[in-house]
Amino acid sequence: MKYYGMIMTRSVLAVALLSTASACSYLFGDEGMFPDETENYKKARELPPVKVPEGKDASALQEIYVIPPVREDLVLAGEFEVPRPTPLVAGAGQDVVRIQSLGDENWAVVAIAPGQLWPQLRSFLAAAGVGVGRVDAQLGIIDSNWLELEGQPMASRFRFRVEQGVQRGSSELHVLQMDQAGDVNTWPEQSDNLEQEAEMLRAVAQFIANSSDSAPVSMIADRAMSAEGKITLEESTQGYAYIRLGLPFTRAWASLAKALEDSLFEITDRDRSTGVYYVRFLGSDEDSERGWFSSLFGGDDDNPLVGRRFLVTVAAEDERAVTIRLAPPADAEQPLAKRDEQSLLALIKGNIN
Repeated sequence: MKYYGMIMTRSVLAVALLSTASACSYLFGDEGMFPDETENYKKARELPPVKVPEGKDASALQEIYVIPPVREDLVLAGEFEVPRPTPLVAGAGQDVVRIQSLGDENWAVVAIAPGQLWPQLRSFLAAAGVGVGRVDAQLGIIDSNWLELEGQPMASRFRFRVEQGVQRGSSELHVLQMDQAGDVNTWPEQSDNLEQEAEMLRAVAQFIANSSDSAPVSMIADRAMSAEGKITLEESTQGYAYIRLGLPFTRAWASLAKALEDSLFEITDRDRSTGVYYVRFLGSDEDSERGWFSSLFGGDDDNPLVGRRFLVTVAAEDERAVTIRLAPPADAEQPLAKRDEQSLLALIKGNIN
């Protein structure tokens, strides 16, 4: 559509303007009103201690940051087992913006915090000339005014929703489209025009990808949206570890399938009705640097977890959250050590988005 081309042209222009604005120093430059003083300590001169006249109290002149004494204790004799390192979180080095789909639902996963994504979205709307009718930073919602799109029989408006992503420091951007027909006071559950929704989502995603390096931060949006992510690795009162994921079952089930494959598991079977994936751990990948298991054993041949079968179960906790467990099958010849259970779950956790 012509409107999409206009968005992209203005997006490029907006990126150029943002780059120019970032070079301005009247506010934050060395001579600005708010100069950066984080490196000033490097210029500090070492001064001799202040001498207090005899008989005066010198307690107020103690060091503000006291250097703790160096411990010279020797390691106690006996056996000591070095713990395994925590695997790197998958997603490091991945694209800043990725568009994902599940059925008719589309959204963008953005590798910046909601407090950074929020002003980027506002910049996009300003650059594209899209009028804003409602803004709610607490809920992460921006509603556009009605737009006359070329070639379309009626006007449209869009709702942009920013929320915390699955992983810490990430965000999700959802776009909802509405036609100017029928009840225009109530937003539909699904876009009236999925093509317009997808086109707008792509335009915003491209703008964010082009300008993510200079993303400012909205403190209001940052406080309103949790920065802890929707996923945690926890331990039950019974002693087993599990992942708690703040997603509905349908999306969690689909996300887990990809996460298992990215975590070097082979899915041999699945049963959605009972929420079970039957998997086999394959070990390190020669084409990646995620072979952290093999580095501990000297190779896949020495890794006792390679080739082992597991059951990965997904259970709905409520409408917005599930729990994920990993355990050997009932006929397994040996149990799974607690540290191995936690390490495998941590690997899976890092790949869920």
